[in-house]
Amino acid sequence: MERSVEKPKLTSVLDDSQALAGFSRLSVAMVITNPNTEGNPIVYINDAFERTTGYQRSRVIGRNCRFLQGADTDPRAIQKIRNAIEAGEDVSVDILNYRATGEAFMNRLLIAPINDGLGKPVYYLGIQKELRDDEKDRSSDATRLHLDTVCSRVGQDLGLIVNSLVDHNGSGTPVVAEDSKQRLRMLDLLPKRLECLQFVYEEMKLADEQWNRDGIDLGSLLSRISHTIAHNEGRPGVRFVSLVEPLEVNLDTAIRVALITFELVSNAFQHAFDGLDQGYLELRVNRLAAGGLRMTISDDGAGIPSKTLFPSSGSVGGRLVSSLLDGLDGTINVVRGAAGTVILIDVPVGFTDFKG
Repeated sequence: MERSVEKPKLTSVLDDSQALAGFSRLSVAMVITNPNTEGNPIVYINDAFERTTGYQRSRVIGRNCRFLQGADTDPRAIQKIRNAIEAGEDVSVDILNYRATGEAFMNRLLIAPINDGLGKPVYYLGIQKELRDDEKDRSSDATRLHLDTVCSRVGQDLGLIVNSLVDHNGSGTPVVAEDSKQRLRMLDLLPKRLECLQFVYEEMKLADEQWNRDGIDLGSLLSRISHTIAHNEGRPGVRFVSLVEPLEVNLDTAIRVALITFELVSNAFQHAFDGLDQGYLELRVNRLAAGGLRMTISDDGAGIPSKTLFPSSGSVGGRLVSSLLDGLDGTINVVRGAAGTVILIDVPVGFTDFKG
C-alpha cells in the first residue's frame, strides 16, 4: 500500500523526531531545581544527566548545580545564568562543565522558570546537551532550536502539574500553598509524574514512525501507565484489571488524560484498601456512542466517606485532577456504593480511527 499523503508529525511542534523519545533515554539531560529552597537545589535529574556528568542521583539531589563548574569555567557564563535566575527569565548559554571524573566538556544549556499562578518561579527546568566537535554542534543553530523546543514542550507540560500547588481564595485569586508538608509531598511525587509524561512522549514518537497513525494510542498509553502504577504500588491480595480500548487522541488530550489516570489510580492503590486484606481495582476506558470517552475507576475497598468532597481542593492531586478536567471540558461523578467507589469521567474528545 502506497502512502498518498504526507501526514504532519506530532513531533513537528518539537522540530525533531527524536526530541522527546522518553525522559529516561533522552540524548539531552534534564534537571529541575527548587528556587524556593535556600541554594536552589536540584530536586530531579533524568538518566541522561547521570550518563553525561557521571554523577548519580544520590550525589546530586539537594545540591546546587554549581558543582559542575570548575577552574576553566567562564565567569561570564556563570554570571549570565545567575542574572537570569534572579530575574526569573529564560537563559541560553554554552558553558564548560566537569564530569565526576574531572573531565571537562562543553555544555549547551537552556534554563526556563516554571511559574505558578502568580507568575512566581516554583521550579527551574534545565535542558542541556554535551557539544561534540565531530558533530559541529557549536557552529549549528539546529541544536539550540532542538533544545529550545524540548524545553518549551516539557515546560508547558510541567506547568500543568505545578499549577496544582496553587490554591484559590473565595474571589478566585490564586494563592500559593505555603504548607511545607504539601510542598514536600509535591516534590516526592514530581519524578513519578515526569515518568507519566515520559510514556506520552514515547507514544508520540511511535505515532510519528507509523505512517497510518494520526494520533496517540490512548489504549496503549493508559495500559502502560496503570500497570506501572500497579507494579510499583500494588500489594498482596489486591487484584488490578485494565480494560482500555485502542483510542487515538491528540497530544494535549493524551497528556491530560494520562495525568488524570496517574492521579486517580495511584490514589486508589494508596487509600482504597486501608485495613483490608484483599480487594479489586479496575480501570476501564471506552468510546461513548454519542462521542467522547468514558473512564471508569472502580474498587470494592473502604469507600470515600459520604461527606468528603472528591476530588478535594485541599490536596495537590485533587487540584491537579480538577484543573486537567477543566482543560478537557470533562466531567467527573463519584458513586459511593455499599462497598467501594466508582469514579466516572467523561471527556468530549474526537477520535481518529486506526487505518490498519
